[in-house]
Amino acid sequence: MTETPQKRPNQSALRAFLASEAAGGILLMVAAALALLVANSPFADSYAHFVHAVIGPELTPKLGPMTVHLWINDGLMAIFFLLVGLEIKREFVDGHLSTWDDRRLPIIAAAAGMVVPALIYLGVAGGDPDLHRGWAIPAATDIAFAIGVLALLGSRAPASLKLFLTTVAIVDDMGAVAIIALFYTAELNIMALAAAGAIWLSMMALNRFRVHVLWPYLILAALLWYATLLSGVHATIAGVMAAFAIPFHRTIAAPDAEDSALHRLEHALVKPVAFFIVPIFGFANAGVSLAGTSVAALAAPLPLGIAMGLFLGKQIGIFASVWLSAKLGIAARPKDANWVHVYGVALLCGIGFTMSLFIGGLAFVGPAQSDAVKIGVLMGSVVSAISGYLILRFAARQKHISGDVI
Repeated sequence: MTETPQKRPNQSALRAFLASEAAGGILLMVAAALALLVANSPFADSYAHFVHAVIGPELTPKLGPMTVHLWINDGLMAIFFLLVGLEIKREFVDGHLSTWDDRRLPIIAAAAGMVVPALIYLGVAGGDPDLHRGWAIPAATDIAFAIGVLALLGSRAPASLKLFLTTVAIVDDMGAVAIIALFYTAELNIMALAAAGAIWLSMMALNRFRVHVLWPYLILAALLWYATLLSGVHATIAGVMAAFAIPFHRTIAAPDAEDSALHRLEHALVKPVAFFIVPIFGFANAGVSLAGTSVAALAAPLPLGIAMGLFLGKQIGIFASVWLSAKLGIAARPKDANWVHVYGVALLCGIGFTMSLFIGGLAFVGPAQSDAVKIGVLMGSVVSAISGYLILRFAARQKHISGDVI
């Protein structure tokens, strides 16, 4: 990961911001804050009408007429998952996860960082069988939000921390995709599922025959999305499946290959996803009315289980797994980082905003439970973000005061 670019004398403040690593995460924070503000203002009804406005036909009886909310969560988020899939493929084939030595620590940390939050959630909310479906909500990490907070520290955070956070979040995303496919799939339409499989195999055949132009893949990806939507598997899974079929040229220790279809598509999607899709998802999903919300409501099993899973589960799972891995000689902690740094990053992994809200929307559809999910995700993510930032600032200050090379 590179450091946040410095503003050049002839570079506008807007260009400097858009080029920075923090930009996407900051924009997501602003979108979420704006959604909360609007949902608790005289414009709350207008916000609700906008989110649930019908703007399309009925693509499947399961979903009914397409609304703004459905287009965002089932349509635009498929593009988000396409980018996630491209990043996963690139990292595993030619990136920071290309060898088992590189993969070992992120996989261990991500696995522990998913299991422990789920167990804490079930420990808090598991007494109510109706809430069991929410076990995966605190298991996810929001990479854009977390990297945005870490980037605010600039050079005060070792570069290895950004790499560690990114690789853990990528493995975490793989786990979240698997969870969505396996545990949040409705009754299957076998014919549509077979059609989706045939379309995906067609994409793989194009790859096999070394077709490197993008447009055939994009047309088939759109058809794959529709077939997946009809199949009962969540449509966003189509984005990840399509990504795995995109041709990729390995360029070990070299810049991205210009003739690599995966590189071209990934670069084309990064900014639209970071500056449009993820913020609009945050705006459409974070708006929850806090009117009449009491301490008792915040301490209810559903929001409390999510918040504690994110804040306590992530830091315990990730920090303990890294510490044990180093202690047992399985893997070394990130280079140039001390244990305070590792603890701070483990806290940042408790920011589960985008993926947690997404999984929460799949787990609970009732208005009351949906609002409780949003409150729990917001509580856990905000406390994790603030705590992680303060711990990492403390680690940087200690290094500055002591003059030690950590």
